[in-house]
Amino acid sequence: MEYREVYLPDEVKKGKEGSAKGRIGRFFARKSVICLGVAILMAGALTGSVVHGQRASRKLTQTQEDLAKEVFRFHVLANSDSEEDQALKLKVKEAVISYMERELPDAGEAEETKAWAKEHIREIEEVAGRVIHEEGYGYPVTAEVTECDFPDKTYGDVTFPAGRYEALRIRIGAGKGHNWWCVLYPNLCFLDSVHAVVPDEGKEELKEVLTDEEYEMITAGTKFKIKCFFLGER
Repeated sequence: MEYREVYLPDEVKKGKEGSAKGRIGRFFARKSVICLGVAILMAGALTGSVVHGQRASRKLTQTQEDLAKEVFRFHVLANSDSEEDQALKLKVKEAVISYMERELPDAGEAEETKAWAKEHIREIEEVAGRVIHEEGYGYPVTAEVTECDFPDKTYGDVTFPAGRYEALRIRIGAGKGHNWWCVLYPNLCFLDSVHAVVPDEGKEELKEVLTDEEYEMITAGTKFKIKCFFLGER
């Protein structure tokens, strides 16, 4: 069989080459459009996430500030983390709470409890000092009503977001040991310090001074759930 070489006219060659280049060009054009679309979608999602995060942050800040107006916290700082100093801290805590339960009139709001504590700060200090002396220690002790920075803190099944709260703070000695917290108003100090059970009456009082949304948030149960609450994962 004889094979012959076939020569195509230049116009035909250019037509085929142009057609191939056109297909390649259209392929890359479509690919560019797809990439641009994906980039726009990702940018939109990122912007939405940032905006949502900012709203959640503002919501958390506002809720913490509202909560801080309605509660009065209690903070006891131990001298150190030694077993003896930690045990002393709990005894001081128990004595001060017992004193306040006996002497503090029924308060209708946090401001009344704060005012009473300020008026009786020397007596509170004396109660704490007496316990320290009876236990055989010579640590100095100070009591004051002041604003404190608190981390996220759980009291039984109630969790408060981090922020500044007004508190009755008792410092024993150097005050460098692990601290003890509770809420004096509404009363969320543990009935059972082993199982961290807070009084139902205190939770009911808290529910009365907070919005339904705020109360739902702080009784979410865990820090993770609180964070989800503010991110909209209800």
